[in-house]
Amino acid sequence: DQRSDAEYEIVDIADFNLPFLGTTSEAEGIKKWSEKLTSLDGFVFIVQEYNHSITGALKNALDLARDEWHNKAAGIVSYGSTGGARAAEHLRGILAELQVADVRTHPTLSLFTDFENFSEFKPADLHLDNVNTMLDQVNAWSGALKTLR
Repeated sequence: DQRSDAEYEIVDIADFNLPFLGTTSEAEGIKKWSEKLTSLDGFVFIVQEYNHSITGALKNALDLARDEWHNKAAGIVSYGSTGGARAAEHLRGILAELQVADVRTHPTLSLFTDFENFSEFKPADLHLDNVNTMLDQVNAWSGALKTLR
């Protein structure tokens, strides 16, 4: 809310009622998902670590589109017991295959120190600089990659 260098919006995959990959190609949610992704220049993934990786819902959402991801930039904010680092590393490999350029700065949030009672989000102040640096990088790369789209 404090930045005016780009338009930011929250896109929640749950709002698209996506089917599981391979079960149908006719779902209305897939069409809307494709249109939403096409309309965006870059992404910031908020990723929780689950069994040392990303969630099945996120993997499914990534797999339900292909060209819509190409030549766009992404940042990753992860959280978990180890800051979600393992989930972020898995996501980076998937993004590379989808031709998404992920930026280097990667804010990591710990369930032990950035969440009260493991549920209420109370991040340490130090994360603000990392988030702003990440957003600077995503915005720069999104603009540069726009010439390829």
